[in-house]
Amino acid sequence: MPKNPFFKNKGPFKLPNLIYNKKTGLNPENGFGSLPEDVLISDIKNLNDATKSDITFFHSVKYKELAQSTKAFACITKESLVQYLPTKCRKLCVDNVLLLTAQVTEQFYPDSITDDNNYELKPIHENFKDIISGQNTLVGPNVKIGNNTKIGHNVIIEQNVTIGNNCHIGSNVILRNTFLEDNVHVLDTAIVGKKGFGFIPSKRMNYRYPHIGYVHIKKNSEIGSGSTIDRGSLSVTLIGENTYLDNQVHIAHNVKIGDNCIIAGQVGIAGSTTIGNSVMIGGQAGISGHLKIGNNVQIGGGSGVIKNIPDNSKVMGYPATEIRNFIKEMKS
Repeated sequence: MPKNPFFKNKGPFKLPNLIYNKKTGLNPENGFGSLPEDVLISDIKNLNDATKSDITFFHSVKYKELAQSTKAFACITKESLVQYLPTKCRKLCVDNVLLLTAQVTEQFYPDSITDDNNYELKPIHENFKDIISGQNTLVGPNVKIGNNTKIGHNVIIEQNVTIGNNCHIGSNVILRNTFLEDNVHVLDTAIVGKKGFGFIPSKRMNYRYPHIGYVHIKKNSEIGSGSTIDRGSLSVTLIGENTYLDNQVHIAHNVKIGDNCIIAGQVGIAGSTTIGNSVMIGGQAGISGHLKIGNNVQIGGGSGVIKNIPDNSKVMGYPATEIRNFIKEMKS
């Protein structure tokens, strides 16, 4: 994956300063006691990406295998999950893992909470004189656009976005926090790279979860009109090679879609779900979050998927079931 250039890391932080402050509301008395002053935490990362200078989080037993091999110095977790973490990893146990994770992430990346309008964008032809583009297309600094790429009217391309060769960007498209490889088509009114729908509910307010990730769309793919692809929270939202999304498809944060997939109109895929290769999803199907859909799976239109689906399955209905069982139920 390319290095993420979209958000500036304000770290490193001494571990006590990162955990005990006004934002978290914690101190040694109501928190974790004395924390080592000589430890600098460089970043917050997922369990599998964290290094010995990072902090991570572990909130669900679904990720116990990743937790067992994490290299993070410290992990925000809960008492019931401590057994799965390496002995060397410093455990910071709380009731609300995601809330403290959001508060820590915001300290590293304070600019990731909102998607503020960028008023420093410039007309595309000031920097890209050879690009074929329509009227009123604006680009930010450090944008890269490949050869033979064509761009429509009223397009906004935020800073540091990369667009490959031979791409086609429709009119009224917004691209931010995004890498497009070669031969990608993004059709009219699509929005790619916006912040995800992530927050921690509470009685006083909904605490917005920072989204410091990005979107990576691999070569020869197509994003349909009116579709929305949210950037990852701590990682990447990935669209594989030769994968086609129809109109009005929503891809939530951290979703990973494989190669050669076809996803019909008005499909919604919730956060952190993984879709295998050569998957076909019918229109208006919904797929819950944190699931794994195998290779060569076919999901019928209007279905609701609420559990993992193994390779080579054909499912339909709500909850989605093997298609033979669905047909039998319909006949009975």
